[in-house]
Amino acid sequence: MPTKRFPRSGSMQFWPRKRSKREHARIRAWNDNKPEVNLCGFAGYKVGMTSVFYLNTKKTSPSYGENLSVPCTIIECPALKIYSARFYKKTNINNLRLAKECLNPKMDKEILRRVPKSKKTHKLPESVDEFAEIRLNVYTQPKLTGIGKKKPEIFEVVLSGKKEDQLTYIKEHLDKEINVHDVLKAGQLLDAHAITTGKGFAGAIKRFGIKRKFAKSEKSIRTPGSLGPWKAQQHIMYRVAHAGRMGYHTRTDYNKWLVKIETQPELEPVGHYGRVKNPYLLIKGSIPGPKKRLIKLITAVRPNKRKEVPAPTLK
Repeated sequence: MPTKRFPRSGSMQFWPRKRSKREHARIRAWNDNKPEVNLCGFAGYKVGMTSVFYLNTKKTSPSYGENLSVPCTIIECPALKIYSARFYKKTNINNLRLAKECLNPKMDKEILRRVPKSKKTHKLPESVDEFAEIRLNVYTQPKLTGIGKKKPEIFEVVLSGKKEDQLTYIKEHLDKEINVHDVLKAGQLLDAHAITTGKGFAGAIKRFGIKRKFAKSEKSIRTPGSLGPWKAQQHIMYRVAHAGRMGYHTRTDYNKWLVKIETQPELEPVGHYGRVKNPYLLIKGSIPGPKKRLIKLITAVRPNKRKEVPAPTLK
């Protein structure tokens, strides 16, 4: 009897398997339910991984009262600055449409590496009653890190709170830096949005996880084999596991536990990253992407109450 094979197996959770358009992820869902005004997310550069020891204080855990060793990801978070304030109105089909954008007149010179100098007006409106939502465009400061990069990233962040308080917040922080410890708190759950490591052209076994064919198979062993009627339409369906580009995809990790926020960095140079010069985060578990890549962290949009534990005391 011949060996049964399943050449069309493989995860169809992510489709299409295509490269991301840019190096930092696009965020489509936010959690802005907090009553006070603040950013709903932050961003930092991935340093690498380490292990930490802490005392388990969760009473329902089998290892309650014991010292645990857990892997953690280090993310360096230099302060953010405001690039512009964006005011949205609702359309007839209840979608948001950008109605006004006010640029910050006091921006760093490095921002010209990313966008050309603009001649737009910079005056903020006196009233926000006519607008449905206010968001901020912020930019990073990679010049403060040791990764050898000066070109900042610009991305949009949602604000929580009332619209009137949001306008006051923007006026107060136009010429100030926004620090990570003012936005995130140790012990909370976060969603990590990132671009995975690019692996180039990969075969079907590595890309989809299909099984290797029988050792004495004809012509090839690491291919899906005959596709039969699946290619009768002059085109191979996307559901068939075939070789192609792998990695550099947009991915989201939900409910990552923020173990600690360290405002006084004391880390020695970590691998190829270099010395950590700014406040950094310790997040339990791994996060997609290689070292030096920008990771966006937002308040968890679907928090798991079983994982909500206060910040531990590290050993």
